Amino acid sequence: MKVLVINSGSSSIKYELFDMHDHSVLTRGVVERVKDHGAALDEVSRALTESGHAENLGAIGHRVVHGGERFTGPALIDASVVEAIRDLCPLAPLHNPANLLGIERALERRPDVPQVAVFDTAFHHTLPPRAYHYAVPRKWYDEYQVRRYGFHGTSQQSVAKQVAAFLGRPLEELNMIVLHLGSGASITSIAGGKSIDTSMGLTPLDGLVMGTRSGNLDPAVIFHVARESGMSLEELDAELSDHSGLEGLCGVTDMRDALDHEARGDERAALAIDVYTYRIRKFIGAFMAALGRVDAIAFTAGVGENAPSIRARACSGLEPMGIAIDPERNESRTTGARAIHREGGAIPVLVVPTNEELEIAEQTLQCLAGDNP
Repeated sequence: MKVLVINSGSSSIKYELFDMHDHSVLTRGVVERVKDHGAALDEVSRALTESGHAENLGAIGHRVVHGGERFTGPALIDASVVEAIRDLCPLAPLHNPANLLGIERALERRPDVPQVAVFDTAFHHTLPPRAYHYAVPRKWYDEYQVRRYGFHGTSQQSVAKQVAAFLGRPLEELNMIVLHLGSGASITSIAGGKSIDTSMGLTPLDGLVMGTRSGNLDPAVIFHVARESGMSLEELDAELSDHSGLEGLCGVTDMRDALDHEARGDERAALAIDVYTYRIRKFIGAFMAALGRVDAIAFTAGVGENAPSIRARACSGLEPMGIAIDPERNESRTTGARAIHREGGAIPVLVVPTNEELEIAEQTLQCLAGDNP
């Protein structure tokens, strides 16, 4: 069966077509500068036709960022699912509306093909109440759905499976920490294949330092800056989401640029990287405490997979806790999952390429088979 995976953003649509018999990628691409999602999907259809893979499409899987408490797994898309995703837009105003546009236009163009929504938040529905509740008035949860949801779930689920395969152990027996470090960044503690805590919260703004997002922040900072500057809530939201993180600390959003600036003696870049990696170390320690026993730590996504110095700094000083990086292994550029810890190290440390698109394709088939993860 062929499964098309669509990741619809506000200004781009990424797509990947899989042959699910062997999980091979038949074709992939991106349509950028999207102004009309229908026209963009027509471009995707043309690209599939030109590549010779337009026939016999079995299903379409859509990435949706926020599933709230309603969606704890993938969902076969019908009118009620579309409306539920629409109702969740206030929780993810930058993502869900664009995801929904892609879904609606795809339904118009391919009503003959079953389509499934796969949610970033669904993997984290196993968080216990002590991990997802905030210490705020109860009505905030009851009336406004304020709680920790977590994100990057499809990535972390994909990586967790690969960690188990690499170690040759059942996923159900493993406790692990997965660090998804890209332009967005999160860390998740996983016990027996289930998320038990994660750094992102109600929105992807919480937790680790990111390319443009602040991560953890004293809420009173917002009130203080609002009083001193006169900025509106919308302006403060934009500052914390689009102009903070690495950009706020050193003026660049890409870790590669930050590392280049640091190498040239830029003190602001050096500070930004120090703040970035120190925050990661704190979360590793906290999640080790939450898990009690850690069988593996895995780095994934753009920074996690490709920035050995960040991995080394994130784990620096954790040797007494059983985490020790081997410098030569860490610098290696081999493909696929690989170990970077010292021989004999108490806790395996791995680099694992994420494959969110394949995970979405697999969950799409599971949903159609009535076997939701």
